[in-house]
Amino acid sequence: MKSKVAIIRCNSYETEEVKKAVSRGLELIGGAQTFVQKDEKILLKVNLLVGEVPEKCVTTHPAVFKAVAELFAAEGAVLSYGDSPGFGAGHAAAKKAGIADVAEDLKVELADFKEGREAFFEEGNQNKKFFIANGVLDADGLISLPKMKTHGLERFTGAVKNQFGCVVGMRKGEFHVKLPDATDFARMLVDLNSFVKPRLYIMDGIMAMEGNGPRGGTPRAMNVLLFSTDPIALDATASRMINLNPLFVPTTLVGAETGAGKYKEEEIEIVGDRLKDFICTDFNVERTPVKTVKKGKMVQFLNNRLVAKPYIIEEKCTQCGTCVHSCPVEGKAVNWLNADKTKAPVYDYSICIKCYCCQEMCPESAIVLRDPLIIKVGKIF
Repeated sequence: MKSKVAIIRCNSYETEEVKKAVSRGLELIGGAQTFVQKDEKILLKVNLLVGEVPEKCVTTHPAVFKAVAELFAAEGAVLSYGDSPGFGAGHAAAKKAGIADVAEDLKVELADFKEGREAFFEEGNQNKKFFIANGVLDADGLISLPKMKTHGLERFTGAVKNQFGCVVGMRKGEFHVKLPDATDFARMLVDLNSFVKPRLYIMDGIMAMEGNGPRGGTPRAMNVLLFSTDPIALDATASRMINLNPLFVPTTLVGAETGAGKYKEEEIEIVGDRLKDFICTDFNVERTPVKTVKKGKMVQFLNNRLVAKPYIIEEKCTQCGTCVHSCPVEGKAVNWLNADKTKAPVYDYSICIKCYCCQEMCPESAIVLRDPLIIKVGKIF
């Protein structure tokens, strides 16, 4: 049986246009009543990477959240929402993103993403234990609302990656340290997604993010909402929209290998609008396979010469220290030189695991990923 992906054009975040588009998308994949029942506790898992205004396209847009919440509330579901940001408190992030005010108006409660408990997943291919937020575990079901964005480590962050926020707080950093390789990290994400098992994924791509994502990139109009129960199919379809080989996205590659979903075009049924009408050939995204990052002295030596490194553009740096705080490595791979906080932090690449948490969280887009010289030469020839 083919996996169904609904593609719906939506040209703005105007309230009624978004609600009409969301309603159409839901109807094309079975209707809101297919995914919730009256009085069920349903968590809306938004993307709140960090507190940013909606115009920066870092988070799920409040207009999309509002439309989804209204339509599922109309079915009698008892809704909550939340995420565990990479930096800062969940409520503060939701407030700045405009989601908290919408939730308050609709009487949708903020779920508990501060505390959690161990959860075991025997079916996991790589990870059989997670520490999951109480708000996720206490819900009857989950609706995932990812944002269409580029990502330094995984090339693209979408339906699968959105569930990483179900892991509580700094415990996310533990996975980066344990799994520095992008493909290994993707295996964890696919296991996590299979455990949490959202009932539906609705991707906000009305305004996407290209370039230095998932926080420091540039907004790009894609004018689309995507709907599916298959996260691999949804991410593969979104990848094709931005002219990116789906198999260059580790979560899609691993998901296809493990049977978590389908990625081939002939295995996906597109409903709604036509995929070809949304393909953006010049979308700014890295279109090469990810490089392997492993541990060990000799491997680290090779990694430093073959894998892209995070690099601070000093003239953009405001010495806020977010990169230092975000680095999960013991001893810090990026830190103040001689404790001098008047200058940009510096890297110790000998211990850097290339997780790119620093680049991901930099509020000034001052950290970029740069290929080593040997890779740059290889791209030329």
